[in-house]
Amino acid sequence: MEKLVSMVSEKTGISEDQARQAVTMVVGFIKERLPDPIAAKVDGLLEGDGGGLDVSDLGGVGNLAKGLFGKK
Repeated sequence: MEKLVSMVSEKTGISEDQARQAVTMVVGFIKERLPDPIAAKVDGLLEGDGGGLDVSDLGGVGNLAKGLFGKK
């Protein structure tokens, strides 16, 4: 998540503390709207370890995403 915080700070010109607050709020907003099994893995994805999330966990959306990137 620190990489995302840094990017937001750099692109917007706000402090890293303000960027961290914004990112935390947006991530929370997104997690509230995701199915529980996926929402639980968001933090791991943001930390760069993949969060143990397999594209197959996303169902049809995951298959669509794979198709967009040339994977079947």
